[in-house]
Order: sequence, then C-alpha cells, then structure tokens
Amino acid sequence: MNKNIEIFENYSVPKAVFTMAIPTITSMIVSVFYNMVDTFFVGQTGDPNQVAAVSVATPVFLFLMAAGNIFGVGGASFVSRALGEKNYDKVKNISSFCFYTGILVGLLGTFLLLTFMTPILKAVGTSENTFKFAKDYLFWTALGGPFIVLQCAFSNLVRSEGASQKAMIGMMIGTITNIVLDPIFILDSFLGIPCLNLGVSGAAIATVIGNIVSVIIFLSHTISNNSVLTLSFNYYKIRNGILKGVLLIGLPASLTNILMSCSDIITNNLLVTYGDIHVAAMGIAKKANMLVIFVQFGIGMGIAPLIGYNYGAKKINRMKSIMKFSMLCTLVTGFILTAIYFIFTKQILSIFINSQEVIQTGIIVLRALMISGPLLGIMFVFNFTFQSMGKAIQSLMLAVSRQGFVFLPLILLLKSLYGLEGVVIAQPIADLVAIIIALGMFLSINKELKNDKI
Repeated sequence: MNKNIEIFENYSVPKAVFTMAIPTITSMIVSVFYNMVDTFFVGQTGDPNQVAAVSVATPVFLFLMAAGNIFGVGGASFVSRALGEKNYDKVKNISSFCFYTGILVGLLGTFLLLTFMTPILKAVGTSENTFKFAKDYLFWTALGGPFIVLQCAFSNLVRSEGASQKAMIGMMIGTITNIVLDPIFILDSFLGIPCLNLGVSGAAIATVIGNIVSVIIFLSHTISNNSVLTLSFNYYKIRNGILKGVLLIGLPASLTNILMSCSDIITNNLLVTYGDIHVAAMGIAKKANMLVIFVQFGIGMGIAPLIGYNYGAKKINRMKSIMKFSMLCTLVTGFILTAIYFIFTKQILSIFINSQEVIQTGIIVLRALMISGPLLGIMFVFNFTFQSMGKAIQSLMLAVSRQGFVFLPLILLLKSLYGLEGVVIAQPIADLVAIIIALGMFLSINKELKNDKI
C-alpha cells in the first residue's frame, strides 16, 4: 500500500489524477465494449428484432449492476475515507461485508428475475416480435446475477485502495473473454468457422462468462499481499457503522442505476408505439453514446479515491485542486468526442447494424443525445465528489434529479408536445438541468469546506 499512499499524498495533482483516471477511463472504455460487443454481434444476424430485444432487456441487466453499485460505490467511498483516516481494520470490515452480502443480494436478484421474468419483460416494453428473444437473453443474464454484482462491487473496491491498474486489467481480461466468445456463441459461422448459432442467448452467456473471469481476477488481487482488502469472514460486520456507511452512499448510487433502468423502460415503452425500428435505433444510439459518457464518467470515478482520501485526511485545498483539474479534463475530452460523433455519426452507427432504416433513425437520435456531451463530465465530477465525501443527501438528490424528477416528467411532457422528437430530446435536456443542480449543491457546501484546513 505504500506506493498507493504516495499517489494519494505526494503526487502532484495532474500526476495523481492521470495515474488514477487513465486506468479508470480505460476500464470505462472496456465497459463500453462490454455493452457494445453484444449489440454488434447480434446486429450481424441482420435481425432488428434481436437487436431490439437486447435493447429492452438491458435495463433489467442494469438492475443487477445497481445492486453491485450498492457495495461498489458505497464500499469504495467508505474505503477511501477509511484509508485517509489510516483505519485499516475498518477497510477490512468493509470489504468482507461487501463480498458476502453482495453474494446474497446477487442470489436474490437471480431468484426474482427467474420467478417474475414474464411480467418483467412485458413491463419493460417487449413486443410480440421481441418477447422470446428478450426472454432468452434475460434467462442467462439472471443466472449470472451473483457474478455481475461482485464484478461491479470489486472493480470499485480494488480501485478505491489505489490499485486502479489492477481494476483495469480485471475489466480488460473479462471483456476480451466476452469478445472472443461472442461470435462463437451468437453466429452460425465466423471467418468460415462453424459456430453455435445461439443468437441473443449466446450474447448473454458470453457476457456472464466475461463477468466471472473479471471476478476471479479481482478476488485473486484481494487475497494477495498487495491488498489491504480481505475476503475473510472473520472481519464481517454489520454493526459499528459498517452497514450504514456502505448504504449511505451505495443506495443513492444504486438508485442512479435503477432510475436509468426505469427511464430506459419508459423510453422503450414510448418508442414501441412508433415501431421496433425506433426501439432498435434508440438502443444502438445509446450504446454508441456510451463511449462519450463513460470516458467522462471514468474521469469522475478515477478521482473518487483521491477525493475520499484527501477529504478523510482533511486536505481540503488539495481535494478542490483535484476537482478543478478534473473538470478541465472532462471539458476538453467532451468537446473533442462530441465533434467526432457529429462528423462520423453514420459511420459509428454502421458498426452495429446493416439496416439502413435503423441507421437513418439512429443518426437523429445519436446527435440529439450528444447535445449535452461537452458538459456532462462536470456533473460526474460533482457526483463522485459528493459520494467520496460521504454527502449522502447531495448524492441522492443528484441521482433523483437526472433520471428521476427531471427526466421522467420531461419525457412525458415533450412527447405530448412534440411526439417522437420530444422523446428523443428529453435526455440531453435533463442532463443540462442536472449539471446546474449539481453546481448549486456544491456551492451550498463550499462554506463548510472553507472552514477546514489543509
């Protein structure tokens, strides 16, 4: 841990941010591939119904990730602050709690998804053409529930102790596994080699196996001598503030994923009235847009351990410098990526599917989604700052605002006023409003920070 403590305390702000953020951004790009690769290979079947099925089933997959974020984001925030306080026993309590409770929550998710699969799929916007495909995809995803929860949890926990490169390696190897297995499981043949031709079922199986591989790598690091984390049940505690400390930040972070799922479900239900082509186009546009979102999200996530450590150590000036530099980085990357996406929109969408009808609709959708691209990273920096500081109320309010009380009424209002165009434009408008809300909340706690010393 000595090397990691040096990153937290002694590196210059730019060097510390790049050291932590670059591996995290790489991990986020890898996460984009996790989400994109299934759509890409399913798209190679030439069947828009299978692409639409993956799109409508993805929000359900996000519920499992939301469960993982309870322990990943909540645990990571708690760990980084405990490290700043030099309380290593508490770090072990947190990691043991997240491991064993995460397994139980993952098993519960598997049970619920398998038991209520039909009503769930009807609720998320499947049509007669997509129901069977979505059911096949969700069945295999549900079986991997515990591994999906642990992968999300421990990728964050490993990063929180400063081992961002190990977190990146775990994500990358899991994704490479997924990429290699996808064509084998999904297609009838690939490069002239006969394959299993499982369609969307194959996509889900490959994704679950990729998650299992990542979990093995993360847990191998955790039990090594290079980690202060532990899997020992001897350190498992619910009392003494462990449960409260994890849930205080984990639940708002989880709520973000849940509201994202709900917003996607509502969007799909609104779009399905215009036809499955529009559902597929929105699904592909959102997959493509993930690169822009996750790069900026990666910067915010990358600095989270730095923010939490310095806040726990009462080094407030250094913490603010990290925030300012990170915001500058998100602005630069946001403008560059947005420009690239506007210029090469058609080429980007063509990667996923050959249907010109889907692509033409997707061009309009993707360009609309990119409106908030240059500024969105600022919100992520604020969000991870709130989480890392243990500011549960601010974190909760921001989670609820972006995909909740701003987006949900907005999309319904805009659809009633402008129809399909209103559905498409709702998300970027909600993003811009959320940025303003985040800034206002940070200014409200800035007086408190001024009273702390370096």
